[in-house]
Formats: sequence, C-alpha cells, structure tokens
Amino acid sequence: MPRLMRFSASEIAMFFADHNPPHFHVLGREGAAQVRIDTLEVTQLSGKLDLREALDWAAKNRPLLEAKWDELSGGQP
Repeated sequence: MPRLMRFSASEIAMFFADHNPPHFHVLGREGAAQVRIDTLEVTQLSGKLDLREALDWAAKNRPLLEAKWDELSGGQP
C-alpha cells in the first residue's frame, strides 16, 4: 500500500488494484477513513480521526490523486 503523503497525525494511502469509485485512505493512529477523490466525500470512517489536514491537502492535489489512482489501479476508472 503506497503512502502518498504523511501529516502530523495521519497519512494518505492507496491500495493496489482497489475497487471503484476512485478513492484514497486516510490512516491515523486511532482510526481510518475512505474518501472519494472526485467529491472528497468520506464514504467510510472507523475510530477517531481528524480529517481536516488530509482533506485540505487532497483538495489542492486532486490531479495527483487521480493520476496515482490510474497508476495503481492499472488504468481502470
């Protein structure tokens, strides 16, 4: 699972050949979340996790996240 960005209390990661829709994972010490790339909607949340820093970064870096999704998913939309 490639880590794309690390923050003070969490990190953004993607899984190889993951399911649609295109998304990324925010992993923290006490929780995890799954976030859609196109809308930044949190589709799964477990535990306790502050998503602000990760979502702010994702909003500014959506093209990078989309490119990484294409690379890691084998080009599947």
